[in-house]
Amino acid sequence: MDLHEHTWTEADEAETDLALLPVGSTEQHGPHDPMGTDFLAAETVASETAEKVEQDVMVAPPVPVGISEEHRQFTGSLWVSPDTFRSYVREIAESLIHHGWNRIVLVNGHGGNVSALGEVAARLSRAEEAIVVPFTWFDAADSTFDMGHAGPLETSFLLHAYPELVREDRLEAGAAQGAERWGDWTCGQNLAHDTAEFTENGTVGDPTKATAAEGEHLLDSATDRLAELLAAVRTRPLTNPPHK
Repeated sequence: MDLHEHTWTEADEAETDLALLPVGSTEQHGPHDPMGTDFLAAETVASETAEKVEQDVMVAPPVPVGISEEHRQFTGSLWVSPDTFRSYVREIAESLIHHGWNRIVLVNGHGGNVSALGEVAARLSRAEEAIVVPFTWFDAADSTFDMGHAGPLETSFLLHAYPELVREDRLEAGAAQGAERWGDWTCGQNLAHDTAEFTENGTVGDPTKATAAEGEHLLDSATDRLAELLAAVRTRPLTNPPHK
């Protein structure tokens, strides 16, 4: 059930301790994909998974702004500091735990959030009688495409889930995708801190290869994997190991 669509009394009657918190970003996704791509995808994967599993799952409203300063040269991109992001996500999760939803998956749609979400999940799981784990949908989903930025993978997802938001007349290739996704790599280190250093249009990959059929496959695959993770979270003990 999507929390924002229900009254507090309906939420109070929900017989579940499972919650999904979608997390994304508002940042440029080339000239063709909307800036809400990351949180829209995270919210869709979370809601579709909640409908797929047999047990009730509470789906919180999405966190729409993340750690995205690397896109600062592109108009409209929003970001917060890692410290602010960690605190904000942690405190939302603490609110869920307060109401009894103490088995939480942070459903992520933005690569820049990954490290911070891992830290938040570990801290909460150690400090609270709760289990909190991160899940980045595009890392879990099975795809014929490598993950780029506004490339064929993300654009395929949108063509299936939000076709009206894709500017198909503006599809154009961007920077080439490499083995380490994107950037300026030397000796295993990315020398580029900002996206504008290696792509003019903000895109990494070739979104002209995207298809709605691949997007449907991505959504099915991501929700299957998230459902599998939820099953494990549902049965995991909430107590921490004792001191040795």
